[in-house]
Amino acid sequence: MNRRSFIALAAASTALPFAAQAATNYTPGLVAKHLAAGDTVFLDFKASWCTTCRAQERVIARLKDNNGAYEKNIVFIDVDWDQYGRSDLVRDLKIPRRSTLVALKGDAELGRIVADTNRKKIKALMDQALAAASA
Repeated sequence: MNRRSFIALAAASTALPFAAQAATNYTPGLVAKHLAAGDTVFLDFKASWCTTCRAQERVIARLKDNNGAYEKNIVFIDVDWDQYGRSDLVRDLKIPRRSTLVALKGDAELGRIVADTNRKKIKALMDQALAAASA
């Protein structure tokens, strides 16, 4: 195997575990559709340039790695702040800024975290969403 092929294969194999963890990208109507179906939804309002958002994303990925029940029972949706920061969704949920995480079930907001990367707090929100999904 030549060096270039080896590097490409190594890069692909390290990215593979994260491919299954990719959240669905938001489109208008997607949240309402999942909530109407009875799903528990975890929204991640983020921007590609936001360092806090990236830190939150790493914590969420690690938590999903440690507990497969999150991925099986919760619908994770990434909301691109640059594209949807002025959308009806943001306005209706009163989202103050990017790096906001919100868990929803039915008509209820289960909880939210704004601009915080604390693992225990993010885990608590994800556990709250998991409990609602299992109820």
